[in-house]
This record gives sequence, C-alpha cells and structure tokens, in this order.
Amino acid sequence: MKILAFGDNLINPEMLNNGLKAFEDKGDEVVIRDWSHPTTAELQRDNLKVELKGPNAIEVDDALLADIDQFDLIVTQFTPIGKKIIDRATNLKYIGVLRGGIENVDKEYAEAKNIKVMNTAGRNARAVAEFTVGLILAETRNIARTHAAMEQDIWLKDFPNKDDIPEIGGKTIGIAGLGYIGKLVGKFLKAMDANIIYYDKYVDSYEDFEKVDSLDNLIKRSDILTLHMRVTPETTHIIDAAKLDDMKPNAYLINAARAELIDEPALIKALQEKKIMGAALDTYMNEPLPVDSPFLKLKNVTLTSHLAGSTADAFRNTPKLFANHFLEKYSK
Repeated sequence: MKILAFGDNLINPEMLNNGLKAFEDKGDEVVIRDWSHPTTAELQRDNLKVELKGPNAIEVDDALLADIDQFDLIVTQFTPIGKKIIDRATNLKYIGVLRGGIENVDKEYAEAKNIKVMNTAGRNARAVAEFTVGLILAETRNIARTHAAMEQDIWLKDFPNKDDIPEIGGKTIGIAGLGYIGKLVGKFLKAMDANIIYYDKYVDSYEDFEKVDSLDNLIKRSDILTLHMRVTPETTHIIDAAKLDDMKPNAYLINAARAELIDEPALIKALQEKKIMGAALDTYMNEPLPVDSPFLKLKNVTLTSHLAGSTADAFRNTPKLFANHFLEKYSK
C-alpha cells in the first residue's frame, strides 16, 4: 500500500515519520508532505474556515498533489480533502484523519466513490479531559481572575461566588456525552470524591457513574454541568435559555467541546442576570473572540482561547494511534 501523509504546524513531518513507522514495518510506502503555514495562527484560521464552510473552501497547492493518483491512503490532520483531491486520487481507498472529527474531509463525496473515511477517536481525549478539570477548578476557585487581579496589584477577595465557594468532593457532576473525554473527566472527578451522573443515549451503563434518563434531569441535578457531545443538528444549541433556566442557581456550566452546543446569547443573558453561578468556556461561535464580546465584560466566567486539545503529547502520539487503529481494522 502507498500512503500520502500531510503534515502541518502541529503534527509536523517528523512526528508523522515516527508515528507512521508501523506501516513501513509492514512493508508499506509512506510519503510525507508538509502543509505547514507561516504561523500556527494562520493554520488555525484556515482550519476555522474549513469547519465553517466545509473542506472545499480551501485549495491545496498543486505541488502537494503530485502523483496523488498513485496513493491508496491519505492521512491528514488539518489539510482539507475536498472533491478536487478526491477526483484526482483515482486509486484512493482510504482517508485517515488525525482528529476525532472529520470536518476537513468531504465524507459524503468520498464514500460515494467507495473511499472509507476513518478518524482517530480519542486522540486528544486526555488533553481535553485534563483541561476540563482545570476549567472547573479555575472557575469555581477563582484561580484565573485572582491571577489577573494580582497583575494589577489587587489582592482580590470579592468574587461572584464569594459566599458559596465549592469543593469538588461531594458535588454532583453532570456529564453530557460519555465518550472518551467524558469518561476520563468522570474518572478524574470521581477520584476527587464527586458524584458522577451522565446522560448519553448511546451508553447504557458505565462503572460507578449513574445514568440519568434525560438531559433535562441531568441539568436539574448537576452542581457542575460539563459538555462533551458532538455537534449534530440534534445537539446544536442543546443548551438554550430553557435549559439554562433549569440549572441550579449555584451551578456552573463548562464547555471545552464545541461552541455550537450552547446558545451563546442565552448564556450571556443568564450570566448577566446571575441565573447560574458561573461558566468556563474554551470555544466560541466567533474565534478569536471579538474585543467587543459581552463575555469579556462578565465577572462570572472563565475564558480560554481554544486550548483544550492542544498538547505536545496529543499531537506527537496521534499518528501512532491512528496507524495502530488502521492496521487493526484493515490489515490482512
């Protein structure tokens, strides 16, 4: 089998070369080409464009597509694989994406041509799960806002939750979506003596976690609600004004998943009116977050710049994880 792998600023050609060695050990040929941008910020801007407008929104330089008709498998992290590439890759049988999502691949068009599309499930699950715990602690214990105040020589003690600062132990953590990430978040917080409940219609039961029968029930019971769902037509704005009204007044909403899960104007209104105690967010409908965003005027929210899945370990380990998954599934 002949494999073409596209590197970028975050999974560079050296990482690909090391991670895809299992294919070469099996006798396959691996060709690596670099789709890196001048800066990571420029790569992320192109990636956001692809996520918003689809894989055909960005053209890939023809120099990277030489002899593409000879390859059986294309491996990509951010490089968009749209109709143009699929049409030219006449021998293509598989497309592998070094992420959990496959937004940068025209999956429907590929599958119409009998090309299998495979993601790398769980590739940054630990990174996102650890970050989620960090968001929870930063917001509930005022870590980020205290640091910001100290930079201004302010010894801050006046917090939105100053009269009800919680500990994790004994609290009910509601997990919406119990995939790789949700399970790890639950395990981490269970070790801190939290009570873990979850809603996921695709997971019947899981270890010491309690499954609840509806998202509404999960929301009403949770002291901290953390979102780990995929974005689908069903889950878009699944947290809306009505759901926010159902949260406890001293509850927190955490989102290190996709921004589309939350109705942002409804959340901003709920935080402004202090219907919930606080929120911590890593993703937004408009990125980078505009300087005039109402979020920036709120005192009861912790904001980070879409960082959850971005660790060196996650990027470094992903090609190897993909190779192992692929060979287990398709190797004869």
